[in-house]
Amino acid sequence: MAQVDKNMHQHDAGWSFDNISGEFDDHIQKSIPLYRQGHELVCHYSDFFLKPDSIVYDIGCSTGQFLAKLARRHAQKAELRLIGIDTVADMIGYAGHLSAQDPRLSFVLGNALDMQFDHADMIVANYTIQFLPPRVRQTLIDTLYTSLNWGGAFFMFEKVRAPDSRFQDYANQIYIEFKLDNGFSEAEIINKARSIKGVMEPFSSQGNIDMLRRAGFTDIVTIQKYVCFEGFLAIK
Repeated sequence: MAQVDKNMHQHDAGWSFDNISGEFDDHIQKSIPLYRQGHELVCHYSDFFLKPDSIVYDIGCSTGQFLAKLARRHAQKAELRLIGIDTVADMIGYAGHLSAQDPRLSFVLGNALDMQFDHADMIVANYTIQFLPPRVRQTLIDTLYTSLNWGGAFFMFEKVRAPDSRFQDYANQIYIEFKLDNGFSEAEIINKARSIKGVMEPFSSQGNIDMLRRAGFTDIVTIQKYVCFEGFLAIK
């Protein structure tokens, strides 16, 4: 195993989210530009979509920090249900204490592909879809579209590939400088890139939009963009 951050080690072409919950939030904020601001942005947008009894799903909720922030913003909505789903037991265990602080929050261990969803007014996937095998992504997006109420919102944040090789080269270099500026060593950056080979497979911006359109979404807009990271809002 190779070091990818302080106290974090991963296998070559074998990145795993198991047993990293204690370090995850710090690592991800150093790794993804505007990560915290993206959470805040979605919380602001949620004012347009959440009713007093709305259901919200967070697909790939990790440690539950986004849902906790959303719950605080809508503290007056006693019937709100905020449901986090993740395939990693360590993450769900870590997030579980949040439910004790706010009973509107719940966290489910499982694969979203295998679940039955109640009709929701808002669904969020923060840097989650990129880790699914491409062959199943459309199936999940189709399911999420069906699960949304009419007028409901799907927020999808992803790392994206550039439309051609020149722009991709620019993006790669800028992203490396971003990580160096955030304290990663050159070895850690290389080790992280090696660990996610075959595990994370980003689509281009257009590829993500096409996937959303195939599911049935027609109203789609980019709400955040930083080089190779993009946040989409799609409304049913």
